[in-house]
Amino acid sequence: MSERKNILITGASSGLGEGMAREFAAKGRNLALCARRTDRLETLAKELTEAYPSITVTTKALDVTDHDAVFRVFREFRDELGSIDRVIANAGLGKGQPIGTGYFDANKQTVETNVIGLLAQCEAAMEIFREQQSGHLVVVSSVSAVRGMRGNVTTYAASKAAAASLAEGIRAQHLNDNIAVTAVLPGYIESEMTGRAGKTPLMVSGEKGAKALVSAIGAEKAKAYVPWWPWTVLAQVLRFAPLSVVRKLS
Repeated sequence: MSERKNILITGASSGLGEGMAREFAAKGRNLALCARRTDRLETLAKELTEAYPSITVTTKALDVTDHDAVFRVFREFRDELGSIDRVIANAGLGKGQPIGTGYFDANKQTVETNVIGLLAQCEAAMEIFREQQSGHLVVVSSVSAVRGMRGNVTTYAASKAAAASLAEGIRAQHLNDNIAVTAVLPGYIESEMTGRAGKTPLMVSGEKGAKALVSAIGAEKAKAYVPWWPWTVLAQVLRFAPLSVVRKLS
C-alpha cells in the first residue's frame, strides 16, 4: 500500500473535513482543501503550513452542487500537486424535515448535495485515478445509512445510504486493479452538523472522531464504522432490529 502523499478533502473548512486535514498534516501529507468558505480554508492552510513547513497546502473555493466546478477544481489540484493519491468526498449537508410537512426544498437541497454532488466528486476523482492507474477514493457516509430514519433525518439517512451504495458499486468495478475505494460511516462525532442534534451519550469529540477517521481511512478497508467501538456492533443491531425499535433511536 502506498503512502498516499497528496490528499484532496472536500468540505474541509469545518467539522470532520477540518479535523481530518489537521490529522493528515501532522502525518506529513500534502493537502488540497476545498469548501464554500474560503476564509476559513485560508486560515486553516496558514496554520498548517506554519506548524508543518515541509508540507504543501493548497486551497480552492468549491460548492459541490456546481458540478462543472468539481471537475475543474479537482483537475487544478492534480496539476498543482502533480498527482492526487487520495480523494476524501466529505462535503455534505445535514438539513431536513419530515416528509410531507412542506419542506421539500430543504430535503431536495440535502439530496442534491449528498447524492448528486457526491456523484460529481466520485466521477471527477475516478477520472483522475483511471488516468494515473492508482488512487484511493473515500466516501463519507453515515451510520444512519444502515436503516431508514424518521423525522428530520429521513432524507439525510437516505442520501447517506445512496453514498454507501455508490462507493460499493465503484469498488466492485475496481476490485482487480490499483484503485481502492472505502466507505466510512461515522457515528456521533461533534461537529457543526451534529451540534444541532444535541448531546448524546455516544457522542465523541471532533478530535477523537477525526483521529478515528484517519486511522480507518489509512487501513483502506471496504467499509469502516467510525469510531470502531461501539458503532461496528450497533450498526449490526440496527440492521436487524424491528422498525419500532429503530424509530426510537432516530
